[in-house]
Amino acid sequence: MPLLPGAEPFRHDGGRIGVLVSHGFTGSPQSVRPWADHLAARGFTVSLPLLPGHGTRWQDLAVTGWQDWYAEVDRELRALTERCERVFVCGLSMGGALALRLAAQHGPAISGLALVNPANKIHDPLAVALPVMRHLVPSVKGIASDIAKPGSHELGYDRTPLHAVHSLRRFFRLVDAELPQVTQPLLVMHSAQDHVVPPADSERILSQVSSRDTTERLLERSYHVATLDHDAEFIFEETVAFITRLTAGMEEETGTGTGREGAAASG
Repeated sequence: MPLLPGAEPFRHDGGRIGVLVSHGFTGSPQSVRPWADHLAARGFTVSLPLLPGHGTRWQDLAVTGWQDWYAEVDRELRALTERCERVFVCGLSMGGALALRLAAQHGPAISGLALVNPANKIHDPLAVALPVMRHLVPSVKGIASDIAKPGSHELGYDRTPLHAVHSLRRFFRLVDAELPQVTQPLLVMHSAQDHVVPPADSERILSQVSSRDTTERLLERSYHVATLDHDAEFIFEETVAFITRLTAGMEEETGTGTGREGAAASG
């Protein structure tokens, strides 16, 4: 199937600091492309892959699973580590969960994580029926485009395949068990109102990781897809400030510049 316009992956060759950016479940690179563009403009080497089964039609997602999605970001991470001196990982929603597993598996190869509304669990009580339900009901209503900003739209599926949801639930359980293995500096930015992933997921992640350097930022004006919402610029600036703080001394060589640091919650 041809890709939906705007769902294309993105790569930018910049300096010796690399950033891997991951979109979320049923979404596409479009949902985090402004984030990637901002990082590229600051001189970073950026990789924004298209996860398997995404960016075409929901039926293509139905025949993929978490192993496929994780393998894609794992490949991109390995390519960045070969090219760059330091590598950071950014993720939205399920992209945040993928970032956390990369951190648990790759350890010091990753210098830090910047997550937006990271997902940790499927909270619908009907999820326990997924092993059977997925064979009876192919798909349910989609979750894309939970955005407060008028005129902003996420390019995502209008249906969610339950086979993929079943695999996602298993993946969340795996990542949750691995959270204590995450030791890297962590920036978590989450929305006060999110109709897809509740703030409890961010709270659990922050409480379970072993990272000593953790920063939490509240996004007061955005819903789930905050990278396309009112707080988008705040997210981008906080990410640059986070990376710049952790790579102090490299800016002059890489030409990355500096971002706003220590900012309060967006308003």
